[in-house]
Parts: sequence; C-alpha cells; structure tokens
Amino acid sequence: MNSRTAMLALNRCGGLRGVALASLVSALAACSSGGSDAKSAADAKADGAPQAAGEAGAESAEGVDASDPDAVAKARRPKMNAVAQRAYEAGVTAFQNGDLAGAEQQFNAAIKADGKAYQAQHALGTVLERKGQIDAALSAYRAALKIVAGYERSIESATSLLLRREKTEKAEQFLTEQRALVPDSAAVLAALAEVRSVQKDSAAAQLLAQKALKKDPDYRPAMVALARDHYRNRRLDLAAYTLTAILDGYGPDNPPRDKNNGEARLLRALIYKEQGQRRLAIDELKRTVELRPDSVEARLNLATFMLEAGNATEAIPILEGALGYDKDNVLTHLNLGDAYRLKGRPTDAIKQLEWVATQDPTLAQAQYNLGLVYMFSAEVPDMTSVQRMDKAIAHFEQYKKLQPRTRPGAGDDADELIKRAKNKKAITEAMSDDGFGDDGFDEGAGAGGDAGAAGDAAGDAAGAGDAAGDPPPEDDGMVYDEFD
Repeated sequence: MNSRTAMLALNRCGGLRGVALASLVSALAACSSGGSDAKSAADAKADGAPQAAGEAGAESAEGVDASDPDAVAKARRPKMNAVAQRAYEAGVTAFQNGDLAGAEQQFNAAIKADGKAYQAQHALGTVLERKGQIDAALSAYRAALKIVAGYERSIESATSLLLRREKTEKAEQFLTEQRALVPDSAAVLAALAEVRSVQKDSAAAQLLAQKALKKDPDYRPAMVALARDHYRNRRLDLAAYTLTAILDGYGPDNPPRDKNNGEARLLRALIYKEQGQRRLAIDELKRTVELRPDSVEARLNLATFMLEAGNATEAIPILEGALGYDKDNVLTHLNLGDAYRLKGRPTDAIKQLEWVATQDPTLAQAQYNLGLVYMFSAEVPDMTSVQRMDKAIAHFEQYKKLQPRTRPGAGDDADELIKRAKNKKAITEAMSDDGFGDDGFDEGAGAGGDAGAAGDAAGDAAGAGDAAGDPPPEDDGMVYDEFD
C-alpha cells in the first residue's frame, strides 16, 4: 500500500507553545486526593463500557461519606427492578456484538418494565445515535436526565453528539439549561470545557476543566478534556503528559486515574500516530477496540494501519464490525472495499466502492480504487477482459478529473495506469482476433494488483478525520460515551 491511500498524517508539532507545565500540574493536583485507580460500583467498568448484571443500579448507601452530598445523591439514584435489569443486560450484550436492533429492543423492554431505568434510557440514546436518529437520541438522553438530574453520562453524550454535528450553539444552550438545574455539576463544567475547546478558546476550556476537577477531583471526563484541548491546540507534550497521568500514573503516590479509559487510549494512539510511533499507536488502538468495540474511529485507524502493511485479512473483520455501529460511514466502506480487492473479492469490493461513489461523488479515491479492482482482478463476473479494461480506464479518467495534479507536469500514476490498461486492452483484442480467445491474456497481477501501481488500499480515507490543524471532534479522541 502506498501513500495515496494511507491515512493523512497529522501535522507534527511538538513543544509546549508557551504553555507553562505548572498549569497542567496544578490541574492534575486537584485530583490527587483520593487518587486511587479503584472506582465506585457505578463507575467500575472501562470508560463508557456496560456493567455486569447487578451493577447498573444505584450504589448502596453503606460506606458512602455522608459529608459528600454528591456521593450521597449518587447512592440514592433509583435501582432497576429485576425484570428491567435482565432486559438491560441483554441489550448491553447485543450492543457489544454490534446488534443495534436487538439492543434497541431490549433497552425499550427495560424502560417498559421500569419507568425509572435511567441507564436504559441513556443506553437507548446511544443506540439511536448510531442509527442516525439524532433527535430521538437526544430525547432519550433528556429522558434519562429527567429521571436523574445531572446524570453525567447523558450530559457528556448529548454534548458530544451536538459537537460532532457541529451544533455548538445548541450544545451551549443545552449545558446552560443543565447548569441551571445542577449548578454544582462537574459534568456540566467538563462538557462546557469541550465546547470552549471546539470554539478555540483554550484558556476558557482549561479553566472550566480545572473547575470541574475542583468540584469532583476524580472526574475522568474533565481530565480527558484537558488532554484533548492540548491536542487540539497542538500542545502534544502536554497532552501526552496528561494522558500518562490518566492511564499510567506517576509512581506509587500518583497512581493511574483510569487506565481503562477508552477516550484517553484513542487520543494517545492519535498522538503516537502523528509522531510516527506506529507500533505504539497500533497497540493503543487495539486496546481501545477491546475496551470500546463501538469506537468506529479506533477501528478505522487500526484497519488502515493493517492495510498499509498489506494485512487485509485482519482489517476486514475490524471494518465489518465498524459498520455494525455506523452503517453509513463512507470512509469505512471505502477501506472495506479496498480490503476486499486485496483479498481477491472483486464483487464485494465493487459493491462497497460503488456505494461510496454514490454517497460522495466528489471522493476521488473511490474512483481510483474501482479502477484498480477492474484492472487487476483476475476476473469480474459477467465481464470480459476488454470490458474490465474499459471500466478501469473510465474510473481512472474520472479520478483525474476529481483529483487534478498539484502543478502542470507533476507526476501521477493514474496516467501510467491508464496507459497500461489501454495496452492490456489492445493486446487482449489482438489475441482474440488471432483466435486465442479472451482468456489468452495473463492478467498477471491478480487480485491484489502489483506492488507498484496497485498496492493502494483504504483511501486518504481514515485520515480525513485527522487532517492537520484542528481535527474534528469525531476523530480527536472523542469517542461515544456509553453506559454508566
């Protein structure tokens, strides 16, 4: 695979950019009290991951510090009844397996069985969000908040959903409403930090995240917000420092805050990728997918690394799994189409790539990859070699129209591919005229193409979400935040 279809690399930019390290240290110092890696029962699983049976309800008031009003309030949250709990757990299992329809059915059953099952309302919102039913998802998050005012997961998820949809003003309006209801909420402050960061007001974002940590010294999303803001503003050293505090800790006196935080793992993977530390990035992406099988961003980045190495075999199930959570993701279809091509599955490859071309007619890479399928596949059902070369030429020509050269006379392998396709066509026609028939020409490169011209896979693709400068929220470590 060559650079054409590798992910676009992030602009490399180290250094602290004038930001004092002391400000970060002071922010993290706010969470040093109670700095154990252990979590309460209501937050005992990996960040965003579903809980096992019996853990999704309210905490027991036993052992709760009566002087901490937040802890007392959380301990008093309603617990699901047994019928709702069983349906909820079935929904969690379906969700983890990428069965959104089954998950939706089970979460609705839990809600029907227990009108106060706020976790099921929230979980339903995550499913509806992935199904593209945005208004319904927001309604489900609001339903959870109506049952439990200030419910952290729903505040986080509703905010990140609006930010990914570039509805910053609506996100701010939502948080203003929530702040009026729960003025002391660390979740609201941390979510506002994300909004300010997206608005490029880094100073305000950092201050809000620090305020959230003062409210709740152990609030993980505020820690991640600090790291993500540094990342957005190209302060990679500070971002990495913060992530180390979250995931690894700094010795016995400062243990990891949340070593299973999926958002932090993904963000660190993106930093490693940008810094060219491929092996470390892959390890973090694999860990993210383990913790958060629903993270399409992690799956897409991991699969692209695999395709760059020619490992379509492992990339395919990762990409197919991603479609289970986002069936209309253009970049996933693009990568999957090229993975199928590399595995000698031209019919499947064409289906995926033609879907991409229909969804986004301006995406040049889909045309290029279709050209590769027709040119280098050993055969395409119901097509002669000449017909395949005609299709390849047409797609390469369309690619050139969509992807003009950077300057007159600049090199472009599309021209060479067109020339080779025309030569193949001419030779095949000549051999057919001489009585050799259509099969007299050896296609040579086979399903995967040759290492030079046809080694591309996956499109500028997964990199569209991490272009230089200001990565969009969906690919700067902001993963979906699931269940309590």
